[in-house]
Amino acid sequence: MGRVTTSPSRDGAPTSTSTPAQTPTPTPAPGRSRSRARVRGIALGAVPPVALLAVAGFAPLPYSVARPGQTTNVLGTHGGGEVVSVSGAPVRKTRGQLRMVAIQATGPHVDTHLGQVVDAWFRTDRAVMPKDAVFPPGKSDAQVARHNTADMKSSQRSAVAAALGLLHKDPDQVKVKLTLDDVGGPSAGLMFSLGIVDKLAGDGSGGDLTGGRTIAGTGTIDADGTVGAVGGAALKTQAARRDGASVFLVPKEECAQVQPAPAGLRLVPVTTLNSAVQALRALARGGTVPHC
Repeated sequence: MGRVTTSPSRDGAPTSTSTPAQTPTPTPAPGRSRSRARVRGIALGAVPPVALLAVAGFAPLPYSVARPGQTTNVLGTHGGGEVVSVSGAPVRKTRGQLRMVAIQATGPHVDTHLGQVVDAWFRTDRAVMPKDAVFPPGKSDAQVARHNTADMKSSQRSAVAAALGLLHKDPDQVKVKLTLDDVGGPSAGLMFSLGIVDKLAGDGSGGDLTGGRTIAGTGTIDADGTVGAVGGAALKTQAARRDGASVFLVPKEECAQVQPAPAGLRLVPVTTLNSAVQALRALARGGTVPHC
């Protein structure tokens, strides 16, 4: 509903406008009044649909348009430092890559118009999502950035707890620092945990958890190792394949959303950190691996 306002006077009270008395206007005959109403109705009905569409095309819509974003190897460096650094325990030299994946979406206060929505709707490398599903509602750009940073920090703490718990490492002795400042949100949690596991234990038999491959994936992580669903998973598969991944780990509940996968990308569903580790170990030794 639009906001109703009154114009204040100089002392702050609403302004009222008085109208001088007027001579009553003669009432037109009933038939004449109905005729005028019909003319007005015809005139309004005669507005071309293309004109209405043109007006709609300039009106901002409550949607965000997303596209495949960056990927980052959590086993490597980013911004001049290691993404995953560990102290208090021996650290392996790793091969292969574990890539977290992001999407790029138009901001919460960027106007999105009908033409952009229609264009995105027919493209496989775009997605149209309600803004409230991408950004916390009613927040400024700065508040959204702080919210996303807080989500990322919380995700990192959970990722460390899940990985050290799986490996039965004492968090008071083994310290893990995760550094990835230009990405927000919780969806890199699974890949952070896998990066820690690979650096500390590999595949458990002296080899790499990746088997030397480029593995990408997405999913939130709880401290107990539970993997949760994320947004924009289908776009993330495109970013993963673009950057050389041959395997994509996806929360099992989102298997239907990421199909069909880009050519050459194998989809592996996971529900927990342990299931992801077991799937990668099986993949490395040529065993049976679950698939979407």
